[in-house]
Amino acid sequence: MTEFKSGFVSIIGRPNVGKSTLLNKIMGQKVSIVSDKPSTTRNQVRGILTEKGGQIVFVDTPGLHKPRSLLGQRLNDSANQAIEEVDIVLAMVDASEEIGRGDSFVLKRSPVGSIVVVNKTDLVTGVDVLAHLSKLASFDKSSYFPVSAKTGEGVSELVQELFNRLPEGPMYYPPETLTDISDAEWVAELVREQLLAIAREELPHSIACRVTEWEWPRIRCEIHVERSSQKAIVIGKGGLVLKEVGTEVRKQLPPGVFLELFVKVNPHWQSKAHSLERLGL
Repeated sequence: MTEFKSGFVSIIGRPNVGKSTLLNKIMGQKVSIVSDKPSTTRNQVRGILTEKGGQIVFVDTPGLHKPRSLLGQRLNDSANQAIEEVDIVLAMVDASEEIGRGDSFVLKRSPVGSIVVVNKTDLVTGVDVLAHLSKLASFDKSSYFPVSAKTGEGVSELVQELFNRLPEGPMYYPPETLTDISDAEWVAELVREQLLAIAREELPHSIACRVTEWEWPRIRCEIHVERSSQKAIVIGKGGLVLKEVGTEVRKQLPPGVFLELFVKVNPHWQSKAHSLERLGL
């Protein structure tokens, strides 16, 4: 009988090192939203990669950071949980930046058997990568993989190493499953992704999205902001921002969908436990 290998792999790192980009590249399609804004990922988004001889369940985690709100603390708790409850940890650092205190915290927090992924090698020279690897060696992890999540360089070798390391185990998800995020959660994430892209300068962490009604093809999604001034930014002059967001999201959904977007002012939602729970955070 052919051996089948399986297990859980978490991707950790400080905000904006490219965790979601790496997951999407491995999966061959988008299963986690991407933005150059820190702390874009707010939940443990799973990508399920199934091949003939095994299955890897990837856990894309929020970036570890110094929390300034209840939301921030919950994001850190989620990332820490993902470190403790998986078979392999991928600790990511950015090859284009110096190894800072945030990177050191992540690397010290990760187990000895972790794989260090040096991302964004497309932005630096080979000499720079070697210098980075030399500095990282002091953290004494099991192996180090330079990759470019953007171009895909080094990614297939990393995935092969993961399959080599995984223990024999069951198939946790049907082979056609690519993610365990629900359709409603995915639409809410797509709306937030477009808001971060379109209103990028004005709304760093002050928006949250939640689908409140789903009667296909009609979907109603609430956008929560903390201040009236932010509501005006999200709507845009003459409703142009909200219209553009809706247009871009619909391009990523099946034809015929009717997406309704509503903006709601929810003061200090990031620090209210009941608001976070309603938003699934």
